[in-house]
Formats: sequence, C-alpha cells, structure tokens
Amino acid sequence: MSGFARPRNGMAPSGEDCLSVYQRLSQRMLDISGDRGVLKDVIREGVGELVTPDASVLGTTGTRPPLKYSGYLEHMDKPFDSNCFRKSPRLMKLGEDITLWGMELGLLSMRRGELARFLFTPTYAYGALGCPPLIPPNTTVLFEIELLDFLDSAESDTFCALSAALLLLHRRSAAPGEQHLVEAAKLLVLLNLSFTYLKLERPAPALCYGEQALDIDDKNTKALFRCGQACLLMTEYEKARDFLVRAQKQQPFNHDINSELKKLASCYKDYTDREREMCHRMFAPCANGPAVAQHY
Repeated sequence: MSGFARPRNGMAPSGEDCLSVYQRLSQRMLDISGDRGVLKDVIREGVGELVTPDASVLGTTGTRPPLKYSGYLEHMDKPFDSNCFRKSPRLMKLGEDITLWGMELGLLSMRRGELARFLFTPTYAYGALGCPPLIPPNTTVLFEIELLDFLDSAESDTFCALSAALLLLHRRSAAPGEQHLVEAAKLLVLLNLSFTYLKLERPAPALCYGEQALDIDDKNTKALFRCGQACLLMTEYEKARDFLVRAQKQQPFNHDINSELKKLASCYKDYTDREREMCHRMFAPCANGPAVAQHY
C-alpha cells in the first residue's frame, strides 16, 4: 500500500488497536461531503481558484501530467488503479466522465498544484456490490490525487472540439483529389491546438502540435512561430532561435515574430549573465585561499 496509507509509529492511541488502518486515518481527515463519506488530507497546498464544476482535467499528457491519481485497497501494497503510467491523454469532464462520485467531490475541493489523499466510503466509490473480482463489496478506498492544472469551461469546450475534429480527420479516408483538403483541415486544427496549449502555458504539447503542423507544411509561418514560442517557454533557446529565424525568413517584417526574437535575445542574455555570475562566485578566490581545491 502507499506510504500515505500506513499509520505512523505511535499515532494510534492505546485502546484503539482494534481500529483498521483507514479508520485511524479518518480520525484526522477533513469531512468534505458533510456525511464523512469523503474525507480529505492535504499533503501539499495548491494555489488559485478551486476547480469549477464544469471544468475538465487531463489524465496525462507529455512529460508533465496535469492530473495523477492512484487508488488503494486497505490491505494491498500496489494500487488497484493508477494513471501514472499511461501514455495516452484522456480528457475527463467533471459531471460527465468521472465515474466515482468521491473523486468528483475531491477534485472540486482542489486547487492547481495541490496534492491530497482521500478516503471514499462505498457510497462514494464502488457501492455495496464493489467491482468484482478486484474491488470487494462495501469497500472503502484511498486515493492519492495530484492536480497540477485543469481547463475551465471555455478552455475545455475549445479543447474538446479541436481534439474531436483532429481525431475525425485522422480517421477520414480522403477521396481521390481531396487529400489536400483533408491536410489543410488538419493543419488548421493542429495550429489551433498549439495556440490553445500556449494560452494554457503548456509549452510541451504546444510544441508537439506545432511540429505536427510542420510535418504537413514545413514553411508554415504560424507553426514555426508557435514552436519558437513553446521552446522559449521551455528555455530551449537554440531551438527557439531556429524556429523563429525560419519564421522570420518567411515574413521578415512580421511584428510578432521580431518582438519574440527580441524577447529571446533578452532572456538569453539574462541566462548567460546568471551563468557568468554563478561561475564567478564558484571560482572567485576567498580570503583564506583558493575557492576551489585541486584534486589529483
């Protein structure tokens, strides 16, 4: 079982040895359902607004999954359910796609960046019947949930529409002479997805969709520009410069591209200045002798 699910040494008072692990945990958890059906323990505080009832969360995508969760039974060391090792993104909209009532209530109590553990009683989890053969009847489960980001209603609707359109275009077999129309539609959707992720300050998927757009049209100015923006946000300065210079060659007088190149130059200067200062501090002689000992 997760380390969160084990009682700490000395935590259980005398006379309570008959209580189960989860019963002891529940005594110091916050009731967020009003009937002690969903209990919460915050491990790391989040920031900003609470998740909204019509928001959506992404199960995992790229190298920085916005939502990670693992579910545990009381007497098992390994999770019976986890999305931490899944590679395919899955968008889950609150009120529609999340099957556990407890997880829905738990997410609604969270903020960006928060890490928390929850206990869900059977009413808020798998019910009186459980989910054979894995979940026994009338089982209380523990979930650890980390929420790094979520989409609000408008962002969610945009993302869903674009993702669905891209999926349909990938599946469509173009009639003879229509392939260029399908590719043009794919290009537009990919550019919009890249732009959406940039707005969400998620540069890794923005770069991914931008590069897919470049696979269709390697001279597309918008794709080059958005890839450059994404790389700049990830502090990959050489890649950012490559994309932006290529975009500038297509449109030499584009104000946005030229401004982004100036921003890149400024960020790179700040970076090199910090590196230079760090090296200076590391190798500057101190009062009592050389700063760096020589080892042979």
